[in-house]
Amino acid sequence: MNCGIPVAKDTYWVGVNDRQTDLFESIWPLPRGVSYNAYLVADEKVALIDTVKNCYEADLIGKIQGILGKDRGVDYLVVNHMEPDHSGAIKVLKGFFPQMKIVGNAQTREFLKSFYAVDDSNILVFKDGESLDLGTHKLSFHFIPMVHWPETMVTFDWATGVAFTCDAFGGFGTLDGGIFDDEVDMGYYEGEILRYFSNIVGRYAPQVEKAIDKLKSLDYKIIAPSHGPIHRKNPNYIVGQYARWSRHETDCGAVIAFGSMYGNTQKVAEQVARALSAEGIEHIILHDTSRSHPSFIVRDIWRYSGLVLAACTYNMILFPPVQTLVEHLKNKNMKNRILGVCASYSWSKGVALKALKELAASGGWELLEPQVEVKSSPAPEDLELCNQLGKNLAQRLKACQSTAG
Repeated sequence: MNCGIPVAKDTYWVGVNDRQTDLFESIWPLPRGVSYNAYLVADEKVALIDTVKNCYEADLIGKIQGILGKDRGVDYLVVNHMEPDHSGAIKVLKGFFPQMKIVGNAQTREFLKSFYAVDDSNILVFKDGESLDLGTHKLSFHFIPMVHWPETMVTFDWATGVAFTCDAFGGFGTLDGGIFDDEVDMGYYEGEILRYFSNIVGRYAPQVEKAIDKLKSLDYKIIAPSHGPIHRKNPNYIVGQYARWSRHETDCGAVIAFGSMYGNTQKVAEQVARALSAEGIEHIILHDTSRSHPSFIVRDIWRYSGLVLAACTYNMILFPPVQTLVEHLKNKNMKNRILGVCASYSWSKGVALKALKELAASGGWELLEPQVEVKSSPAPEDLELCNQLGKNLAQRLKACQSTAG
């Protein structure tokens, strides 16, 4: 991974792996790091497509020089997205390649000024659909605003069919030797692509659908995002998954997320899980909100149509880890979920239950009966209500699966 890797004719991956950052955007855990994928197209003119985070400039420049030699420079830097994990090397690159022009759109120009004080004389502004000739290669620029910033665009190479999509179709995880979908364990990466989508891009699902419609006009053969693997074996698969996720289509299964101080609410959650299993639901994921980061819980909720939230009351409010999850869910604008709620209290009846029910109302979700409320520790009759909730959820999941089939 210390030199450029060919992607297509005259086209190279010149990205880096970040194994040092623990939290992406200082929020999202990176248990296996993240890659910053930049690409070089070396034709009569040379274009660098996106850069890397600002502590990896030397690695990027070393890869570029390994391909071009030290006597040849970069003519154009195409900026698909201005977030600093992709634009962070701009100032250093401009000093290293003083003749380099920065290519973007009108909104890119404003971000270049506010982030890096780049002068207008160094910026080439293109409109949606316009092209830049490098010689054999012609790059066209296609705007996909709010996927997930307003200036975001896709760069398409008509000579090779490579679509450089920046954050779209990208995911967490370093590239450990292989950089293509046919070289790596896509079972792992697809989960991390969904975690990326659901937590960062998913809020803008309608804009994602518009972006996918725009991509249909391009005869793409390779999807080259700025995080995670490059899709050359089956690029339509990941585009199709994005389309499903943006339409809020789900698989038959349930997530049970609980918050329990002393184990009593956990008993309630596990009883619902047992009832779901007894009714034939195979995909059941339990998350302890005190121990699972919300990004993993949100990912799983995006995948499955059933959700049960079980929470105790804490100091007259909803148990804080569950409250944090609820706020994340409200922010994501998730649709088409079937929700069951279970609450517990010792002296403040109704507090947790009301907060959980409000989530269903705010998202327009289907709220199931019974809504279980337990005082202190679940009695046999409480556990029977949990059984009934699990059975009702299983019936709804099967009905949804039958309708989808």
